[in-house]
Amino acid sequence: MAHFVPHTDADVDAMLGFLGLSSLEELFSTIPEALRLAGLDLSPGLSEPDVMAEMERLAGGNRAVGRDLVCFAGAGAYDHDIPAVVRRVAMRAEFVTAYTPYQPEVAQGVLQALFEYQTMVCRLFGLPVANASLYDGASACVEAANLAAAVTGRGTIWMSRGVHPHWREVVRTFAAGTGHELCDVPLRDGRTAWDRAGPDSAPAALLVQHPNHLGCLEDLAGAAEEARSRGALLLVAFDPVAGGLLRPPGAYGADVVVGEGQPFGTPLSLGGPYLGLFACRMDHVRRLPGRLVGETVDAEGRRAYVTTLRAREQDIRREKASSNVCTNQTLIAVCCAVHMAWLGTSGLRELALRCARGTRYTREALLAIDGIEPVATAPVLREFAVRGPLPAETVVERMAEEGFLAGVPLPQDLGGGLLVAVTERRTREEIDAYAAAFEKVIR
Repeated sequence: MAHFVPHTDADVDAMLGFLGLSSLEELFSTIPEALRLAGLDLSPGLSEPDVMAEMERLAGGNRAVGRDLVCFAGAGAYDHDIPAVVRRVAMRAEFVTAYTPYQPEVAQGVLQALFEYQTMVCRLFGLPVANASLYDGASACVEAANLAAAVTGRGTIWMSRGVHPHWREVVRTFAAGTGHELCDVPLRDGRTAWDRAGPDSAPAALLVQHPNHLGCLEDLAGAAEEARSRGALLLVAFDPVAGGLLRPPGAYGADVVVGEGQPFGTPLSLGGPYLGLFACRMDHVRRLPGRLVGETVDAEGRRAYVTTLRAREQDIRREKASSNVCTNQTLIAVCCAVHMAWLGTSGLRELALRCARGTRYTREALLAIDGIEPVATAPVLREFAVRGPLPAETVVERMAEEGFLAGVPLPQDLGGGLLVAVTERRTREEIDAYAAAFEKVIR
């Protein structure tokens, strides 16, 4: 079988000529030395099986979660179980090869799957309308901030430091282009202290994560009251797994709810691709970013699905648009929909409850170790932060030698320490071994 070779010598020469470079080596010299691949020495003319064997040998040098390391890391990417039905259904050729469903008459399957996905996100978040997904949780936060600024006509976003640090950086990066002002609101014992916000008394929105990056449960009722008193929108970055036990943010008055859909149907995958969840109130539907799938009937009165509100501002008035996102993560959204449908209401509750019980057991085991203390005392659900006599980076390195991915080191503005996550996959035996190894490495 002949394989497609994407670049001929003539193609490469044309590219280098356009860039004003003399060789590929000169092109690759822009990559820092520390990031360049070293040690890949393949003989010319190797067969495909020989190349694959060498790649597998090199890959064997990595320590993989599940095979070599028991995972207690989280911070937005979690080691959850993925039912076999997710891959069996979502990886069908009809979904994997599907392109943008511009022609609904030949894309009913994909459109219905996305419609069901939207419906489940609405129920999970407690809001009436959800889009057909965004790239990830970070980009969903950006779109929520843009929507709020457009709705209120204001340019300042109060952003809790409890929001994932990477997500905050992404929002800050985009704000440099949109001109929005961002005000970081500090935490007090693990919860956002809105009374310590900046001087702008009329922000466009308050952005809070629930549970936050420390794993602590935020006071959403208080945040909603603060937002209403200032005529601002309440934006909540919500953990979808927590939805199995917690009231949805929409019930507290949230205007926009976003989240990271990775826990449902997507493996860790070295950081992506993941899935951005986004839902809002019906008042804001015409500013909804990305794609929206709606239900209708065809000429014969049968139920049918179509893309809705496509020809809106990001398509026809881009320079004045509140969003320029015109795509989504269809395949990963389908995986998410299959996983949520498989769980159902009772299954999601059981999943969240197992995470919560495992988290409590692990937290108590670590806090029983001399020298370990909590970073915050606010209630947690499936993630918590601790600090001890050693830097968190050192603990992570030493715990890896014991066979554990110990957690994620926290930045100093969040109190330092180690963020530990427990999913339903962690057994009592694994948690006991983790706690014993933790005590060993800090001694």
